[in-house]
Amino acid sequence: MKNNRFSENVTIFRNYILPETDMKLAGYSALINQYDLEVPLPEYISAISQSHRQYEEGRWKVFSIRHEPEHSLPGHLTFALKYEGVDLLILKKLFEKIGNTEFKAIIKSQPTGRYSRRIWFFYEWLTDKKLDVKDAQSGNYVEALDPKLQYPGPKQRSQRHRVWNNLPGNKDFCPLVRCTEILESFSAEELEKNVKETIGKVHPDLLSRAAAFLLLKDSKASYAIEGETPPENRAQRWGAAIGQAGQKELSKDELLRLQEIVIEDRRFVNMGWRKEGGFVGVHNRVDGKPVPDHISARWQDVPQLIEGLIKANKSLIDSEYDPVLAASSIAFGFVFIHPFADGNGRVHRYLFHHVLARKGFSPKGLIFPVSAVILDRIDDYKKILESYSKPRLGYIEWKPTPDGNVDVLNDTIDLYRYFDATKQAELLYECVEETVLKTLPEEVKYLECHDKMRNFIQNHFDMPDKDMENLIGFLRQNSGKLSQRALDKEFKALTDDEVRMLETKYQEIFLDGDLISF
Repeated sequence: MKNNRFSENVTIFRNYILPETDMKLAGYSALINQYDLEVPLPEYISAISQSHRQYEEGRWKVFSIRHEPEHSLPGHLTFALKYEGVDLLILKKLFEKIGNTEFKAIIKSQPTGRYSRRIWFFYEWLTDKKLDVKDAQSGNYVEALDPKLQYPGPKQRSQRHRVWNNLPGNKDFCPLVRCTEILESFSAEELEKNVKETIGKVHPDLLSRAAAFLLLKDSKASYAIEGETPPENRAQRWGAAIGQAGQKELSKDELLRLQEIVIEDRRFVNMGWRKEGGFVGVHNRVDGKPVPDHISARWQDVPQLIEGLIKANKSLIDSEYDPVLAASSIAFGFVFIHPFADGNGRVHRYLFHHVLARKGFSPKGLIFPVSAVILDRIDDYKKILESYSKPRLGYIEWKPTPDGNVDVLNDTIDLYRYFDATKQAELLYECVEETVLKTLPEEVKYLECHDKMRNFIQNHFDMPDKDMENLIGFLRQNSGKLSQRALDKEFKALTDDEVRMLETKYQEIFLDGDLISF
């Protein structure tokens, strides 16, 4: 029988110092500590203070002594579900470690309890093993996910447990998103309304031009995030693919088609689903061995994970699940799995557009340049990728291969099935909001100003289109002034009075004007 560490006072846990002396772990941290679970820690970990104060400090959520659970497996599981929400990865590892006898006893001792029935549901859902327990006969239906703590998916009745299965995924792919102040401050409905208001004020021709520009901008930014500067025609081809986002259902064949568009020179790339290990990182300069920042899912697990992702995508699209949260879970889940040898990053960012379009969030023919905003916030983007990858590296056993790759030695599939997608959702929501409230209106306004300036030039000069565009471009590049180079070369025919007139008009239209009120 394992020593009961539940009742011990703890000063340090997994290199995290507790905020006070004489504190006890609670919930998931206590379960990890008691059963030596080999899992990444949750974003927040709980402890019980001997005082009557409740507060947060760093990663710690401190609960008062009146919240202290019973020092037992059911006591801490109940605390976790009640105050911390559901962590599918920890629950799965706990169920595997303990076996069914203790859980059977928990359920039989409280056959109608709301928390015991949830524990029972999660045990059978995660392990695919049916406990020798009779179906629940009474008790109100309870939700598997507490919607006050985590965003629920579509509901399915689990009659055996008298539980509503409202998980936003399936056994092979189910990221969860916590309800946070940041996410609660956003409203997909409000953003959709803003988009419609913006579009309603704009001439269709102007909107079409804005959409084309934003599409190309997003395509180029997606390459730039990977450190690439593609030729114009290549960027346009990928932009055309992004423009079709949401038109086809997501499938394995569709993902392979997208990779083929991304990778034009296939001489050095093994196309299709990986048949070897994969990692993101560098090689040691001395011995050439991998130094991973991220290790991809085992190639043997890729078909099962992608099947789960596609199934979850369809379920979320067909439900009322928040479109931005859905886009975040699917797109980031894809890039964490890293199913291809190359092209994962751009397909991952394409999936933002796919889900937003399929959910009806993006208006037909208009793509929000999320990649362009991500490029502006590249450090934040890298941090949230790292927030997933770094904690998992310590739980992946691997060896280097002779060709400088990695060979994963242990079972890691659950690391990619179950994760907390909250940070990723927060960043994506911030980026989407910026495209809706800033990028789109600014581009529409620029085009309207541009057209007004063109009309002014046409009314005063007989000038070819190319020269008019160059003139506006020079003024834009130099804050409304024509550079000496432009005056000496391309526009040396202009008089001083004409130059002053053009610069004044540019100032009036672009810098002082307020053509559209958003």
